[in-house]
Amino acid sequence: MGSDIFKSANYLLKGNVWLDALFGLEKESIRVDKNGKLAQTPHPKVFGNKLKHPYITTDFSESQVEMITPPLPDINQTIGFVETIHDIVSLELTDEYLWPQSLPPILPDDKQIPIAKYDKDGKEAEHYREFLAQKYGSKNQLISGIHFNFSYSEKLLEILYRKINPSLSYEEFKDEAYLKTIRQMLRMRWLYILLYGSSPVVDSSLELKCKLAPYSIDKDVVALSIRNSCYGYRNIGDLYPDYSSVINFRSSINQMIEEKKIASSKELYSPVRLKFIKSPEHITYIELRFIDIDPLTKAGVTKDELSFLHALALYGLLSKEDDDFDVAAQAKANKYHGCVALYGLDEIPCMFEDNGEQINIWNEAEKLIRGIMNLFEELGIDKSEYRDSLLHAMELIEDPGKRRVYNVLNGIQKMGYIPYHLAIAGNNLLKSRQKDYNFIGLEDMELSTQLLLREAIKRGVSFEIMDRKENFIRLEKNGNVQYVKQATKTSLDNYASVLTMENKLVTKRILEEHGIRVPKGEDYTNAETAKSDYVRFRGMPVVIKPNQTNFGTGITILKENMDELTFQHAVDIAFEYDSTFLIEEFITGKEYRFFVIRDEVASILHRVPANVTGDGIKSIRELVRTKNEDPLRGKGYHTPLEKIQLGEAEAMFLQAQFKDFDYIPAYGETVYLRENSNISTGGDSIDFTDDIPDSYKQIAIKAAQALNVTITGLDMIIPNLTKDASDDNYAIIELNFNPAIHIHCHPFKGKNRKLNEKIIDALGYKIG
Repeated sequence: MGSDIFKSANYLLKGNVWLDALFGLEKESIRVDKNGKLAQTPHPKVFGNKLKHPYITTDFSESQVEMITPPLPDINQTIGFVETIHDIVSLELTDEYLWPQSLPPILPDDKQIPIAKYDKDGKEAEHYREFLAQKYGSKNQLISGIHFNFSYSEKLLEILYRKINPSLSYEEFKDEAYLKTIRQMLRMRWLYILLYGSSPVVDSSLELKCKLAPYSIDKDVVALSIRNSCYGYRNIGDLYPDYSSVINFRSSINQMIEEKKIASSKELYSPVRLKFIKSPEHITYIELRFIDIDPLTKAGVTKDELSFLHALALYGLLSKEDDDFDVAAQAKANKYHGCVALYGLDEIPCMFEDNGEQINIWNEAEKLIRGIMNLFEELGIDKSEYRDSLLHAMELIEDPGKRRVYNVLNGIQKMGYIPYHLAIAGNNLLKSRQKDYNFIGLEDMELSTQLLLREAIKRGVSFEIMDRKENFIRLEKNGNVQYVKQATKTSLDNYASVLTMENKLVTKRILEEHGIRVPKGEDYTNAETAKSDYVRFRGMPVVIKPNQTNFGTGITILKENMDELTFQHAVDIAFEYDSTFLIEEFITGKEYRFFVIRDEVASILHRVPANVTGDGIKSIRELVRTKNEDPLRGKGYHTPLEKIQLGEAEAMFLQAQFKDFDYIPAYGETVYLRENSNISTGGDSIDFTDDIPDSYKQIAIKAAQALNVTITGLDMIIPNLTKDASDDNYAIIELNFNPAIHIHCHPFKGKNRKLNEKIIDALGYKIG
């Protein structure tokens, strides 16, 4: 054994900084038909070039989808990302499911398994797959799994480097950190398999062979993890790389290639891999490949499991190595790995012989986990996710029957291997359809931004979240870089156009210059002056609103306008939001939101103001509470609809109707709580794109052109839809510079107009 530069590192640094890392997932999923047979259809064309797609590609087979996340700083976000890719892929499949198990579905003969096909740029990848099929068999290639990519953060490594101050370059120091972690993870990987292995049963169409096991496995015999056992996909013969240094590792791999044991370095199917991405001379990250797909979760792995793996990696870095991890030590690690995978379900505790002594594997597991717990306490790590994962691991050791694999086994025993997994696949698809708008893990971002990011994934557009709170993202594909804020603030509109839309007074004047009807009214910069003009507006329906506002804030509509105090209060509300405000005529009719993009009306919504319908029993307050329980309603534009509020504006509007929150509407009576129909204030959205006469659409396009805008949400009042547009049958209220798209993609009633696709199109990211 060489010197261990990390042996005192745990005394040099305290706190959760030890958890700083980047995480990535690669999930392989087989496409199957409704009968559980391997799909024979090609990779969906909607995802474009699978060789260049950063998120959705194929593994060995054309029927084997591989979903890839970028490196992310949070485990929850990483799992959410892969689950979102899963949702996107699932929703694009026709009469097919994504198989939720590492072990394959019903397979045809080897020759009928479609090997992944590529264009001329991918012929090398195609030929390599054909080579694997010949050497290992196509069926074995369809044993799928999860690859967990992990790297310590540069921040953590830099701090350790400065504190330890080794006689190494920084890059050499990082290599040492990863090499030690890899050696230790190879030693301890059996522990993860013991707790979380989940490939216990196989369909008879996969013919398993293993000369090392004392009996053969068929559909009636189970193991803890067939995939990780000698029956799984592995190299022919034992291979023992040299993990003492990067140079020695590369030399040992080259020797294997010279001896024709493997054709290239990528054919080394080690459970833990070194990855050289930034430089061929230094390790970028490590890849853990011994993770079975967990059928009980759509992502295929849980945050609990990944937190445990991260904790195990840290323990490996900071704990003592008992040997140099030579060939004998690697063979011992492989023996533990294989035995646990095969016999980890045995009623008698799994036993090993070491120097003639029997070892209870559960006792060894308990010692390891207590060691990790003690280390974390010593390091001052107190993050709940990690504490919970270690406590849960200890619980599984105390009661192995609580392992999730038993849930899988019970389901298979009741339903059969194929029906059980098909039922899970169908349920996963249902879940994908039920929430086909969220980007899981990024639910705190505006829903419109989430929808745009989902479409970016589908088209293979790489993205980076520049400012999560501000919903500011960077998109890139084939050199086309675009910066987008809140989904619709893009480079397609110039600054002057945005400022024009933001200023309602300027918007009105420009529209009037182009012969487009807008409400008549006055603008004010002094609240007292406006209040003194009440006599001018008394008895006249008016709208009082800030000059610069969005999402309906600060707007009051007075249909009767017979109470001066109410009028004055509305002026004060508008003045709170802007030093300039408008008092305009209220035009009767229904309000419609026209979404215009590149001189095209892409969608039209009628937005019904916040309302409740009575049952003769509940008060308005109670009815609002009930309506807000709809899972589609939320707060902060993270769901398709917003919750109805019971605030000052709603109270004022009810007061004008001689009602309050405790009023009990009669059965079937609809009570409106707002005059303005913004979805942001609890309104309902109804699609009218196909019902609006073309003459109104042409006016909307003309208005957008008048302001020289590419993307806008134009609000138009139309008294009578049965008539074409005329000077007395419409008025444009405003043009919004940041219109939400989610209300058009997921209306309360009507079609999804897929504005996220249209925006991605406009930004120059075509499918392909």
